[in-house]
Amino acid sequence: MAPMYQRIADDLRSQIQSGAFKAGEKLPPEGDLQDRFEASRNTIRDAIKQLVSLGLVQTRPGQGTFVTGAIDPFVTTLSAPAGTGFGGGEGATYLSQVAQEHRKPRVTIPPKVEVQVPAQEIALRLRIASDAQVVSRHQARYVDETPWSLQTSFYPFEFALEAPKLLRFEDIPEGAVSYIEATMGIRQVGYRDWITARTADTTEQAFFGIAAHATVFEIFRTAFDAHGRPFRVTVTVFPTDRNQFIVDVGEVPEPQYDVPSAPETQVGEQETPA
Repeated sequence: MAPMYQRIADDLRSQIQSGAFKAGEKLPPEGDLQDRFEASRNTIRDAIKQLVSLGLVQTRPGQGTFVTGAIDPFVTTLSAPAGTGFGGGEGATYLSQVAQEHRKPRVTIPPKVEVQVPAQEIALRLRIASDAQVVSRHQARYVDETPWSLQTSFYPFEFALEAPKLLRFEDIPEGAVSYIEATMGIRQVGYRDWITARTADTTEQAFFGIAAHATVFEIFRTAFDAHGRPFRVTVTVFPTDRNQFIVDVGEVPEPQYDVPSAPETQVGEQETPA
């Protein structure tokens, strides 16, 4: 038999999915749920945590637990032609992918631009000294006005001497990768995506509206030039409740998962076995 907290979570989930509890509605207080299910406070809290992990409810400190609205996950194709500056939710590809699905994309402009000493994981990927400075460009991305991802790109500080747009608080319409190639002659020939999962930090919890123990994907994309040298690291954080990914390898058709309808048979015709 399933543990008590799981049975309570399943009961509440059924009520949410049936519409007994509607989006935005507050669940009964913990005390009421304790009485209803004849369970301890810790058991009720474990059940609520289960619902939060499924993206069905959201706990607001000092207010209670509320049913979340249904989120239609967005599927991002991480792979893209190696020489482009796009793929994986970057720049124009993000905008076009969202638009192709007839959804509304939005990116915060101007980006947040900083000169900083990067975290060790960034310095190692860029193969620079641990005390070297970088230029970081940070943007938040939305789909249908729902916070969808947080993206920060890091460039060696010396790039800004030849490519000053990197330091400007404005968008780079052609994309930073194309701009760097045009101004510095550094061409991106490939990139590596390193995908991890971790618990969201407090900034991410607040921006995405997710619980303290919710999980996010973190993708480190390291771009390389023709000499195998890294020159850009882009870190994108995606909450797991609203994102899915596709990686294409080789020549493959576009994803198509709709079940084809059976062909209509004309009156008087007989179906011939294949």
